[in-house]
Amino acid sequence: MKKGRLLYTGKAKSVFASQDNQDEVIIEFRDDITAFNGEKHDTLAGKGLYNVKVSSFFFRYLEQNGVKTHYVGMPDERTMVAKALTMIPLEVIARNRAAGLLVKKFPFTRGQILDPPILVIDYKDDERGDPSIPDDVITALDLVTPEELQEIRFTTLKINKLLYDFFDRHGLIFVDIKVEFGRDGDQILLGDEISMDSMRLWDKETGESLDKDVYRLGKGDVMDAYARVVTTILGEEKEGGEEQ
Repeated sequence: MKKGRLLYTGKAKSVFASQDNQDEVIIEFRDDITAFNGEKHDTLAGKGLYNVKVSSFFFRYLEQNGVKTHYVGMPDERTMVAKALTMIPLEVIARNRAAGLLVKKFPFTRGQILDPPILVIDYKDDERGDPSIPDDVITALDLVTPEELQEIRFTTLKINKLLYDFFDRHGLIFVDIKVEFGRDGDQILLGDEISMDSMRLWDKETGESLDKDVYRLGKGDVMDAYARVVTTILGEEKEGGEEQ
């Protein structure tokens, strides 16, 4: 795959046009790690490799289980090829346990089980601090139709259940996840990434964080935490094939 012009630079990924297929993009996972809307920033060697491996694995896993995604392939250890989407500026967060802002803003106890899961939608805009956005405002801004919003909610809950069950089998508590969607013509597909940057994972036995909270809160070696997740996922894949 030949990279074309740079289309977008995010906090940890760069998106390039593909010279081979105008309907696809090439996503380069960098070693940058950020927190607090970019106020905290570092570069950690190998971090991008971990995130692209995990994202590739889970996009394939979700596709196998009926979730439509933008994933096309992984041509090398740092890049992912994906369908070119018109991204919808919404971050959809599924929460299975109370953590992060949910505990800070509301009278929940950290770790409190949320059954059924709570869905929160934020408007993706760093300048506005990614504020929580009500459904009526989403449709008033014409970001999606009411029917599309219902589809996004349904798909997010399906993704959440698939990943919750996956991690539960592998000794991890799936606390929450942030997902993003985009349009491919008339279809809405799961886009962006699925990695330790976009979810919270806790070890079942010790309660240790194995996600970006390790970096965000200065709780230890974030690269060690990421490596443990990669070993859990890809170790199983290497030994027994992808889980169905």
